[in-house]
Amino acid sequence: MNLSLISEFIGALPHLLVRSTCAIILITFFWLIKNQLTNLIFKFVLKMVKQVHIPFTENLLLSFKKPIHYFFIFLGFYLAVFCFFAPFTSEQTLFISKISRSIFIILITWGIYNLTDLESVIFKKLQTKLNLEIDQVLAVFLSKFLRVVLVLIAFTIIAQEWNYDLNGLIAGLGLGGLAIALAAKDSLANIFGGVVILLDKPFTLNDWISTSQVEGTVEEIGFRSTKIRTFTQALVTVPNSTLADEAITNWSKRGKRRIDFELTVSFDTPQEKLTNCLQKLKQMLKNHPEIHQDAIYVHFRDFGENGFQIYFYFFTITTVFREFLHVREDVNYKILQILEAEGIKLAYPSRNLYLKTLPESNLLRN
Repeated sequence: MNLSLISEFIGALPHLLVRSTCAIILITFFWLIKNQLTNLIFKFVLKMVKQVHIPFTENLLLSFKKPIHYFFIFLGFYLAVFCFFAPFTSEQTLFISKISRSIFIILITWGIYNLTDLESVIFKKLQTKLNLEIDQVLAVFLSKFLRVVLVLIAFTIIAQEWNYDLNGLIAGLGLGGLAIALAAKDSLANIFGGVVILLDKPFTLNDWISTSQVEGTVEEIGFRSTKIRTFTQALVTVPNSTLADEAITNWSKRGKRRIDFELTVSFDTPQEKLTNCLQKLKQMLKNHPEIHQDAIYVHFRDFGENGFQIYFYFFTITTVFREFLHVREDVNYKILQILEAEGIKLAYPSRNLYLKTLPESNLLRN
């Protein structure tokens, strides 16, 4: 019995060597030429689509470049298996067919996964085509959400391909999700608060905001919390559920920035000089390129304790703090120039003491 088995093995040995050699050659061949075959497909497809003007073709091919590489590697293994093990039984053929379809699904999912990348040109062009004004934070969220959905769909299709019943798994996830939701309701509230912030967009990154609890610049918007850098350089982490329920003042969204103050000039300023000075101050603000022209008020408003009070009320076009300071400084210098040209002096806090001279008789009596 053993001798017959050995003789059968020796007899089949040349045939096995031929099959093994054929399988190794196929795997090596496809491994070595995968790049050349991929580039050949690229050139052929690009040549075809140039005639019909299909947009995004090059970016589509770039997204599928790696999956195409691995497709040729898989093709080499697939042909090698047929070369070495054929002929197959019906069960083996069905098994290989399921593996092949599963790998095809993974490769296609991989390519589409690359298309949903935030830096993908197609992802950006889709925003432009649909007129979607998506900021960076919401774009990251949308990209991640699409990728998660894509992976779940691919997992479901592969599971069905292998005849797995997902109803029990879905029911189990539902009960588990309910338990998790009850145990982590605060975390879920923060996540939903983050979604509200991303969709409603009361602020975005680098905005200057203030709430009842904190004021500063937004550094990061996460799913659970938002990080705000205060003006004392402290980093404050605020739960999104708290921010979603609070009144938020977004100072960065102002269309203009207000300046209002008073100047006091001395009481010995003649009326004519004061009138001319007010006209020149108004004209200076109207001619200033960085001052908003909708509301400019310069008026002699009151008699102060130390002099005549001139009231200024106007807006700068810029809302950026550093630029705002430059504009305000420039306006202040121009005000000083006008006051000097008109010979008008600024008043300063002072007191006048009047001493009454007593009669000499009263001094002797005392």
